Amino acid sequence: MPTLKAPLTLEFPFTRSLGPVQSAFLSGLRHRTLLGVRTASGQVLCPPTEYDPATAAELRDLVEVAPTGTVTTWAWNPRPRPFQPLATPFAWVLVRLDGADTALLHALDAPGPEQLHSGMRVRVRWAGERTGAITDIACFEPYESEDGHQPVPHSGEFDDMTTLFTAPARLDYTYTPGRAPTDHLTALADHRIVGERCPSCHKVYVPPRGACPTCGVATAERVEVGPRGTVTTFCIVNIKAKNLDIEVPYVYAHIALDGADLALHGRIAGIPYDQVRMGLRVEPVWTGDARHPDHYRPTGEPDADYDAFKELI
Repeated sequence: MPTLKAPLTLEFPFTRSLGPVQSAFLSGLRHRTLLGVRTASGQVLCPPTEYDPATAAELRDLVEVAPTGTVTTWAWNPRPRPFQPLATPFAWVLVRLDGADTALLHALDAPGPEQLHSGMRVRVRWAGERTGAITDIACFEPYESEDGHQPVPHSGEFDDMTTLFTAPARLDYTYTPGRAPTDHLTALADHRIVGERCPSCHKVYVPPRGACPTCGVATAERVEVGPRGTVTTFCIVNIKAKNLDIEVPYVYAHIALDGADLALHGRIAGIPYDQVRMGLRVEPVWTGDARHPDHYRPTGEPDADYDAFKELI
């Protein structure tokens, strides 16, 4: 059987509101100003934090530090990935900006790793268009200078303050299933649902995992289950997901397939959302050449008794 593999992407936007310290820091970047915050002990933290990491005291004493600094440590990145700061090989560096006592993580544009060393002097290369985000620093670049900057008090006030921050979180990876998931996926292509039985507790797991999570022993006995099943619990989705062509509200449910001892996820359709209920008997609906069922629909059978599925909720 050929080895299955597929490129997958997990991506979502992360949005948070900013307090006065982070708002000032990101707003300053738009104006080519680097801000830190001074603690009660006199240390300057850059990037700034809202609370002292040593005492948990609230911090508000903003100061301006220099766009030059010293590399404290580094790691060479020979093959940049999409959406990283530079498209050519670069170094990830921790830079202690002049006037600061802590280091900031960013990219350093350097010809090669042989030019890098802890203690090398660098400066900020600003992005041409700045929006009030850490990407307003395009990267750092080598720069010969002396460290002589003293932090200067700053109000933290700028025109058009950045108060919200949205960053895309993205993970690209290649998934290669093991033997048990491969058998399961291969069966799905024929519109069959196959799990595996534990030789110790005799539970049937769908999708199969290759080992029983309860007993910790390998599973090998294939068991075809379903295709009909019972809704054990469900939720009503009222927020439309980006790039998902399904109108809200819709229902996503845990479905215990007949013969399985583990409920799987599936969308319920073919019935008004407010009529979906625990115990509803459903069956899968495949569309086109899809490997997975598109959704589950009611079978018309009487609802299952609660005692028949209560252990699978």
